Amino acid sequence: MLKNSLSAFQKAMISAKLKYFSNLILKYHHSSKALFSVLNSALNPPVNVILNPSVSLCEGFSRFFCEKITSLRSQLQPSADVSPELGCSSATWSVFDPVSHLSLRETVDHLKPSFCSLDVLSPRILKQIFESVGTCLVSFLNKCLSTGTIPDILKQATVTPLLKNPSLDDRDFNNFQPISTLPFITKILEKTVLYQLQSFLNSNQILETFQSCFKTLHSTESALLRVSNDILLATDAGDSVILILLDLTSAFDTVDHKTILSRLEFYVGIQGTVLSWFRSYLTNRSFSVKLGNFFSSPTQLSCGVPQGSILTPILFSLYLLPLDSIFRKHGVSFHCYADDTHIYLPLKRNKDSALKSLFACLEEVKMWFSQNFLFLNESKTEVIVFGPHDNFNCSNIDLDYLSPTSSCTKNLGVLWDHNLKFEKQINAVISSCFFQLRLLSEVKCSLSEKTLEIAVHALITSRLDYCNSLYYGIAKHSIARLQLVQNAAAKFLKRKRKFDHVSPILKSLLWLPVHF
Repeated sequence: MLKNSLSAFQKAMISAKLKYFSNLILKYHHSSKALFSVLNSALNPPVNVILNPSVSLCEGFSRFFCEKITSLRSQLQPSADVSPELGCSSATWSVFDPVSHLSLRETVDHLKPSFCSLDVLSPRILKQIFESVGTCLVSFLNKCLSTGTIPDILKQATVTPLLKNPSLDDRDFNNFQPISTLPFITKILEKTVLYQLQSFLNSNQILETFQSCFKTLHSTESALLRVSNDILLATDAGDSVILILLDLTSAFDTVDHKTILSRLEFYVGIQGTVLSWFRSYLTNRSFSVKLGNFFSSPTQLSCGVPQGSILTPILFSLYLLPLDSIFRKHGVSFHCYADDTHIYLPLKRNKDSALKSLFACLEEVKMWFSQNFLFLNESKTEVIVFGPHDNFNCSNIDLDYLSPTSSCTKNLGVLWDHNLKFEKQINAVISSCFFQLRLLSEVKCSLSEKTLEIAVHALITSRLDYCNSLYYGIAKHSIARLQLVQNAAAKFLKRKRKFDHVSPILKSLLWLPVHF
């Protein structure tokens, strides 16, 4: 009887797992980002390190997050008023286009149904009953856009503290990162505004050329590719190149509302009802810290662009618009991705002259950051020098108060070494891929081959593919090591043995070898 019960239980468990993971993968197969997120959460469930949540602990986190921003802003100079002559835009945008039922349906379908504790209705249910409530929702959104207002209740965020690393001390609030979520209706409204804002910016070419965030056909890979290409051209010409990665502390949280509204008006050309909507969107915001079933009291926010918002990255990019004139004035190359700023400069034979220009640029940039309430963390700003030879030594270059942090630095998720061989990056990719393969082996028996292949692409191929254009021209043995990962994934998928010939397997899967 015991054996029969165990056997029935195991069959039921396998069947339930197969159904669960198959439905999960098939549901999100159209979006690699969403699929990666749900699979990672299923295979790597987050550990709740806060064992005893309480209202007092929520209040403590709330005070800490507020005092941190207040302390940062107190160290900075007041923002100077933006003059219309400095950034006058010839284009203007003063009225939103009305939202149609069809366009709103597409917007809701493409949004991830992330739940916020302030949501009266679950986003999943809202998607299912959209045909019944869509007309009311269209009317509500058009009312917000036509009047240039957004209700205060839609500007309340829920903040959940997340430990940055499980090995860190959970008693130190500095080790926690605030994860903010907004009501689903707010995200629908933001997405609607984002489409119209992007259309206006693109048609009038307002966005900075070397800002890759929230731009069509631009990504972290295109940003890194442009920077690495410039560095390779300079080193091939026999020059050294210094790369500085500026680190801004809590950049989104310290943005000054008066300054960003002035920037939207004079640099971007937003006026009338649209400007009133952004003013309403930024002001009277509040947040509550949530731990388990406990909440802190709401706290008002007097600065910053909302964390967890769909509009935040592009608003921050517009906030940085005047910064490009400083770099161009000093002849320094740059590239930005949201708050990640790369500054780099070839050091030719007249190194002293180039360094003098670089230092002058940095001083002006630091002053601009201070005036715009952005805190530059010099202790975390990284410097790396690239040389034209493998045996390059930067000790003969006097960088004054700048000192190369190491021979390797992490840049937008990619590890860069001073000779651009990407050996440490490849080591990290290989280690991460095999770790994911071990996790997938735990649910392998519960997945069909079709769903397992989708999971392999989400967790393994995505890692091999991320910024792979940077690998062009590196050593063949490094590419061969990445090929071993793909071979292992193919054999894992087809349930082959370790020493089986892999070429027929790759051919049957229609997978191109890595070097292609």
